[in-house]
Amino acid sequence: MQELNVVQLIVVMALPLLLAITLHEVAHGWVALRCGDTTAQAQGRLSLNPLRHIDPVGTVLVPALLAVFGGFIFGWAKPVPVNFHRLRQPKRDMALVALAGPGANLIMALGWALAAWLGYQAQTTLTWLGEPLLAMGVVGVNVNVMLGVLNLVPIPPLDGSRVLAGVLPNRYGEAMARLEPYGLIILVLLLASGLLNLMPVVNSIRHLILSLFF
Repeated sequence: MQELNVVQLIVVMALPLLLAITLHEVAHGWVALRCGDTTAQAQGRLSLNPLRHIDPVGTVLVPALLAVFGGFIFGWAKPVPVNFHRLRQPKRDMALVALAGPGANLIMALGWALAAWLGYQAQTTLTWLGEPLLAMGVVGVNVNVMLGVLNLVPIPPLDGSRVLAGVLPNRYGEAMARLEPYGLIILVLLLASGLLNLMPVVNSIRHLILSLFF
């Protein structure tokens, strides 16, 4: 596969990134609905229409800049609303709702790996289709694994903090709630400084998924 220039990279990344972020949020809302909370459904957030979930900065600007300048790609959408008190078993169900997003990213990574394999098989006979599909599939695996791993970091407002709050004593959840206003700043500082290096985990999962198809 040829090296992509900046424009080609952004074009190839657009669909995988939109799906990764959109379906991540829809998964949260869908599991919340299954657990008794209809808030996301009532607000139209179970839609697969990306426009209902896009955050101009987190879904478009930040990932595009990271793609251009390199580094760990991440982004975010408008959070799906979940009413903790409407869940049947609030503490347990909130952990399940939180896990649903990264789980959706893992499933999508497997789907994009299959797309990459189909592109690889087609590139000799249908170059116009095979090469873009291979490139998009590889990007789809990378983006979804990155977002899935990142969201499992136990720093609020990431999903990992809510998963831990669901299995640890209540005082942990209270501490996370106090930390949440500063969580994104803490995360960016940890990533920028290299103190939080997720790439070994990301690369291991990425290679495992691709090895299932190649």
